Amino acid sequence: MTRILVCSDIHANLTALDAVLNDAGKVDSVWCLGDVVGYGPDPNECIQRLQTLPNLVCLIGNHDAAAIGQLDIKSFNHEARQSIRWLTSTLTSASREFLGALPDTYIDGDMTLAHGSPRVPIWEYLLDVFSAANAFEYFMTDYCLVGHTHVPTVFTFDPATGGVQWRMPTGGERIMLEKRMILNPGSVGQPRDHNPDASYAIYEPEFGQWELRRVAYDVQSVQKRILSAGLPQRHAIRLADGW
Repeated sequence: MTRILVCSDIHANLTALDAVLNDAGKVDSVWCLGDVVGYGPDPNECIQRLQTLPNLVCLIGNHDAAAIGQLDIKSFNHEARQSIRWLTSTLTSASREFLGALPDTYIDGDMTLAHGSPRVPIWEYLLDVFSAANAFEYFMTDYCLVGHTHVPTVFTFDPATGGVQWRMPTGGERIMLEKRMILNPGSVGQPRDHNPDASYAIYEPEFGQWELRRVAYDVQSVQKRILSAGLPQRHAIRLADGW
């Protein structure tokens, strides 16, 4: 049985990433949907940890792109710009090389992977059924995996009606893949669904099954490292309540 760990938006939070890896156990592959860096205090360490994982597929996210000069930081809010400026002086040359080699999309069998959406891979947020309905027109596989919103979500397209339904799965919930779907595993390092626990998913292709998982981690230790690094206080505060 193949087990694929699907994660997104690690955001330089090594403590959360390690909690996810420990909780997931043995996996055959890891699919990371982007934003390895940004906001958090451990960008180089998170990149190094990812590089040790089996059969890694990692996409570039908007924070990753901005950190290596591929996106204008003027498109980010003030606090995010502070984080990106800090990144430019903190990333090692090896980390820059890793981020610079990442693709913005990837296709594996019946799965399309993108950070934001299949239409605008790095930037577009799929936050509602209207944006999701448009996104279904931009991938040809049965399923699409995205991150970027930091919220675990499942969008399902009904070919009979042409409509899209959405819901937010809870930790431990197993979903059988059917029809056409867009699935978001939530965020490892900065959840925004008012649950501070790191969020990720396990995909079992032989069974056509997606399991959302949540795992607690030592939030306070990450908050201390954020503040010690001189990063915005808000980036530390928000971790405790998952917003």
